[in-house]
Amino acid sequence: MSPTLIFLLAMSLFAVNNGNPNIELKIGVILDMDSNVGKMSKTCISMAIRDFYRKHDNYTTIIHPYYRDSKQDNVQAASAALDLMKNIQVTAIIGPMTSSQADFVIDLGNKDKVPVISPAASPSLSPYNNHYFIRSAHNSTLQLKPITELIKHFRWSEVVFMYEDGEYGRGLVPYLSDDMMNIGTKVTYQTVIYPSASDDWILAELYKLKTMQTRVFVVHALPDLASRLFKKVNEVGMMDEGYVWIITEGLTNQLHYLDHKEDLMQGVIGVKSHIPNSGELFDFKRRWKREFRSLYPDDDVTALDTSGIRLYDTVFGLAMALEKIQKEKGDSTTDSDGSGALKRGSRLLQSVQNFRFNGLSGDFNVINGQLQSSVYEIVNIIGNGEKTIGFWSPEIDGISKKLSNETKGLKKVTWPGESDVVPKGWEIPVSNKNMLRVGVRVGGFDQFIDEHIDPETGQITMTGFCVDVFNAVVEELPYAFKFEFVPFVTSDGKKPAGSYDDLVFNLSAGGYDAVAGDITILAHRSDRVAFTLPYTEAGVSLVVPIKDERKSAWIFLKPFENELWITTGAFFIYTGIVVWVIEHRVNEEFRGAPHKQVGMLLWFSFSTLVYAHREKLISNLSRFVVIVWVFVVLVLTSSYTASLTSMLTVQKLQPTYTDINEIKRNGESIGYQDGSFVRDMLIRMGFNDTQLKGYSTFEQYHDALELGSQNGGVSAIMEELPYIRVFVAKYCNMYTMRGPIHKTAGFGFAFPVGSPLVHDVSKAILQVTEKQMMNITNHWFREDASCDQKNGPQMKTDGLGHDSFKGVFLIAGLSSTSALVIFVLRFLYQNREMLVSQDHSVSQKLLVMAKTFDVLRDNKSKTSIPKAAVHVESHNNNSPVISVFHQEAEVFSQDEGFSSTQPGSPLVLDTIQVVQTITN
Repeated sequence: MSPTLIFLLAMSLFAVNNGNPNIELKIGVILDMDSNVGKMSKTCISMAIRDFYRKHDNYTTIIHPYYRDSKQDNVQAASAALDLMKNIQVTAIIGPMTSSQADFVIDLGNKDKVPVISPAASPSLSPYNNHYFIRSAHNSTLQLKPITELIKHFRWSEVVFMYEDGEYGRGLVPYLSDDMMNIGTKVTYQTVIYPSASDDWILAELYKLKTMQTRVFVVHALPDLASRLFKKVNEVGMMDEGYVWIITEGLTNQLHYLDHKEDLMQGVIGVKSHIPNSGELFDFKRRWKREFRSLYPDDDVTALDTSGIRLYDTVFGLAMALEKIQKEKGDSTTDSDGSGALKRGSRLLQSVQNFRFNGLSGDFNVINGQLQSSVYEIVNIIGNGEKTIGFWSPEIDGISKKLSNETKGLKKVTWPGESDVVPKGWEIPVSNKNMLRVGVRVGGFDQFIDEHIDPETGQITMTGFCVDVFNAVVEELPYAFKFEFVPFVTSDGKKPAGSYDDLVFNLSAGGYDAVAGDITILAHRSDRVAFTLPYTEAGVSLVVPIKDERKSAWIFLKPFENELWITTGAFFIYTGIVVWVIEHRVNEEFRGAPHKQVGMLLWFSFSTLVYAHREKLISNLSRFVVIVWVFVVLVLTSSYTASLTSMLTVQKLQPTYTDINEIKRNGESIGYQDGSFVRDMLIRMGFNDTQLKGYSTFEQYHDALELGSQNGGVSAIMEELPYIRVFVAKYCNMYTMRGPIHKTAGFGFAFPVGSPLVHDVSKAILQVTEKQMMNITNHWFREDASCDQKNGPQMKTDGLGHDSFKGVFLIAGLSSTSALVIFVLRFLYQNREMLVSQDHSVSQKLLVMAKTFDVLRDNKSKTSIPKAAVHVESHNNNSPVISVFHQEAEVFSQDEGFSSTQPGSPLVLDTIQVVQTITN
């Protein structure tokens, strides 16, 4: 007697014993009956029906399963579904188990309004788009969360995704790429493996992957294909140390179906849903094995996986939902032979789309037709079993070692090759003794990079600042980095094989695995290669010779700026004019012929510079002016003496050129380093090829600058800042940096585009810069930097400007101008009768005033007898004949405006007599 008949007989007896016949509800089940999964699933469903109604003997409904074999064929699955819906008129269908088969069956369920409960996990099959589809498993995209956290935890920057062609595999591709992008990890390659692919095709694909640098692989395939794949993985040596293999939930749950997994998949990491242990689950597993042996005595007992346990819970949930709608609607809508299934299916949908209970798998919670996410378990395949190394759940940020707490991280992992070292996730494929070829350009400045060849062994040794920085950076990397320097030279090894651009382009063409040395980071180079962060200062500037201005014949003019010289000269002349105006009427020494008076004016004013003026001043106003001016001269001469003394005793060096445009305008030559990008920069600035000269050493720079453009050398050198610092320090007091600094990015190391080394090396550069860069710099440049800075280039200081003496000039100007104004006002007041006269023209008045000003006053007598007469005759009969008699008396004392210091001096007034003669 078959187990099915035994089961039906038991159910009948159960119904009779309760006194009321149970309402039999027809449920279709579509499985691949000959597959291990199909056999396991059928066993779980049968046990679930039996266990449920044993626990709920008071239920008025009972599930009657109708099994159909899909025979691992999509069309056969659809045909079975049609038979169940049309002929059997089932209320619901459980299965199929695969996404490709479920896709067809779900469409039929939507049309006939029959709920389809399937563990198909493909994200392309959504309960939101298929109203009658209830997914009894997690959406396969949920497993990407623990996979993503796993990759993030180990900081792997690149992965390769290998998936099986079909609905199961393709649906996960876009979601994986998006999740990897969110954590900054790149999916460098995707391999689609057809289930019908030959072993040779798989082998060829693996060899291609082995030539790539990525060493982290995510495999999404079913057991049959995965078994073949991992056999070939071991054959090509991709299960050795340094490789990482991660498998998805579908394969992790069914590892027990793979043959010899202990030999094929050691060190593989997998993810699967976590089923909490319980006494009920333990008892079920024990009974399930016994049941399986009884149903399939000729088969090896397989293991029970998560999908079987969830099927068991699915039957429980379905049975509860059927009983619920039966109680709500009663028996009126159906009969004992299953008629009315169409209406029942519609009502059943509302119950099975949202229900929750604690089952064997834990919290079985379905919302809107989708089983909600739970905890994922991360396992490490070791030997013939699995070791749990961590957990992920929506409530935990990241992954944790134990589910009971939030201890972040993973337990110890055994990696492929039985290694305990965490793989870095990439490996640069090399063929030269498993070492990276690092290209370097020699033939430049020895302090930065130099080549030494052992004459006996021919071994090449690289030295220099850039080499030491590169070695220090490699030591800071968290993993071993084997490399060798390969000079970028011609076949005879005597000169560079090209420019720095040529070296960079050679790297992009695969000639080298990396490039080190004094390579400047430039935009057009970054189009071909990937640069690290810079490790030197950045910029390009001008180096020019400097001269000692103490040897100049005109150094005596340097203490004052031109504006100050002009201002000082103007004040000398102005002060002399003021003194002459005040002294002219009372002092014989300030009188005479016009040329004599001009000479006296200049002599007196400039002689105050050395205090050599011997002329006696009579007026107190002029004395006041001269006293203030002598103080100003004292300040000026003291400042001039101090500034000139400083210039003559302290070395003052001055650049020969301060602007590169001056060199270009003069048509002079300018130097640069051979092979450098600076040549192109100079051409863009407007220089001709004939003006450009390339050099390779600092000594050549020095010789060319000493010669100068006129003698076959150059007037200046255009160079990068790191070289300039060393060159200027090497030749103290001879050269300096002038002009603006043209910005660049500095020196960096170059790798092929997409190389994972760029990030790690850049981080290591920062560590070296903070810890070791000063020591490396001092080691290579200490001798040059020890140049006596006290004797170093003391650049020219600007001379004193007029801004420094505004105060004293203001005082001198105010005092002189005030004295002049007082004198003029007194003079005008003295001759006010003439000024107010209405009988004369302005020109006549001015002429009289000028003649009056030119008359010498006798300071020795009290009264001045001489008279000045002006007789003006007019040809106009109506014009008067004017006679002006001017009698000068000692109106003022010697100061032209103050009372005499001689007692008893009478006051004598000037008299002007005007006689008007009228002619007929």
